[in-house]
Amino acid sequence: MTQTATAPQQAPTSTEPHVLSVVRRRLLPLEQRLDPYAWLAALAVTFLAGVLRMYNLARPPGKIFDETYYATDAHWLWEKGFEWDEKNNTAGYVVHPPLGKWIIGLGEQVLGYHEAGWRLAAAVFGTVSVLMFTRIAMRMFGSVVLGCAAGLLMAFDGMHFVLSRTALLDMFLMFFILAAFGALVLDRDQRRMRWLRFVEAGGDPAGRGKGSRPAFAVPWWRLLAAVMLGCALGVKWSALAFAPVFVLLVMWWEVGARRAVGVRHPIRDAILDEGGWVLAAIPIVLGVYVATWSGWILNEGGYYRDWSPNWLSSLWYYHTEALKFHEGLSSEHTYQSAGHWAPIQWLLLGRPVAFYWSGDPGCGVEQCAAEVLLLGTPLLWWSFLPAIGATIWFGIARRDWRAGAILAMTAFALVPWFFFPNRTMFYFYALPAEPFLILAVVFVFGAIMTAPPGKPVDENRQLIGSVLFGAFVLLVVINFALFYPIYVGESIPYVDWNKRMILGNLWI
Repeated sequence: MTQTATAPQQAPTSTEPHVLSVVRRRLLPLEQRLDPYAWLAALAVTFLAGVLRMYNLARPPGKIFDETYYATDAHWLWEKGFEWDEKNNTAGYVVHPPLGKWIIGLGEQVLGYHEAGWRLAAAVFGTVSVLMFTRIAMRMFGSVVLGCAAGLLMAFDGMHFVLSRTALLDMFLMFFILAAFGALVLDRDQRRMRWLRFVEAGGDPAGRGKGSRPAFAVPWWRLLAAVMLGCALGVKWSALAFAPVFVLLVMWWEVGARRAVGVRHPIRDAILDEGGWVLAAIPIVLGVYVATWSGWILNEGGYYRDWSPNWLSSLWYYHTEALKFHEGLSSEHTYQSAGHWAPIQWLLLGRPVAFYWSGDPGCGVEQCAAEVLLLGTPLLWWSFLPAIGATIWFGIARRDWRAGAILAMTAFALVPWFFFPNRTMFYFYALPAEPFLILAVVFVFGAIMTAPPGKPVDENRQLIGSVLFGAFVLLVVINFALFYPIYVGESIPYVDWNKRMILGNLWI
């Protein structure tokens, strides 16, 4: 079952056994309470997700939606080191960084330049993201059951599923953002364990000077998070929106650890002790990002590569021109989201995106329809807004750090898009928010299962909550199965396709 952690304001500094037990309970990572078979359970969920994503990966045929651009660019990146416009026999001008296309091209190198090849990388990253997400949820909630339930919800989410089978950039963007968050969760646990060992060894956090804190240690997980953020930025610039929330989480969790052990000035000390590491992340992020452009840098002939004798000046000019493109991107598109309220529309499934359509016979009747529709599993996505509200309620009532982290990540994934109402936007921009929206659902059900802090365990509450959550996960799986034909481009009778268009013209 989920464990509820409180955030005490101040802790005694005595090293008496009963005081140490209190500090230990506050600092010990929830992951320590997991079943030893947690990894096997996570791998089982991942195997299921992988089978779903890999099966018949080459269907539908041809390049669908923006595969026209990304699968082609990926091919030429591996051929020349930069994108190429085959039609005009010149360097191609693109406005997204190259890392996502390098990864797509890796699949093409493995399987060949065809449908399965250019979709392989997305399928692999989508499958691994389920494993990573399951383990993050297990660690955050201290529960194998809740962690596996979170993994299953991601595995059977239509949006995640479709983007795991399509050569677009967004799956890689979400993967690296989630990886960075997971690294910070591990960093939080590692730093708190460091404080716990210090106190158990007789250290006095309420003292003064170097002796009042643990010995110096490099926060490797935090630095890995910087690397992952650099990779995310190398896929799409929108990853930059997550930089502030990562800094916020690091400092918030550092202050919390110090408060838990009774440091006199937790905020001041956290800034002084950890501010340098936050600043050190900046060159790491930038260095990784620039490294993703290595093909363009090292190979003459790329677009704007010769704008200046200095490659750095040329790269800067390329970026200024690409930024102008993004700022002026307002052309209408059939499947674009509503401007001012696009993020709300995403959560309501107000405008999914058709990636592929064919009305050719092939289903045994006269009128058939084969479509790949980017649409989240409706039951799951329509639970997100209530889950956000309930997460706010339970988070405040229980002072739970997990609620704050989930809400902060969700906010920084969605809110920035409200400030670009005139930009052409699409539903798949919501993918980086999807893991944290699922975590909100899991958090709420976990809170329903457990009594508030300080209250005795209620077995009836646990049973009822477990049954409700199990039923919800099962219904999501059934809902996914219902929409499966329009996630994979299966040819079905037109009348059956039409029945799945629940919101009518909004989904057509």
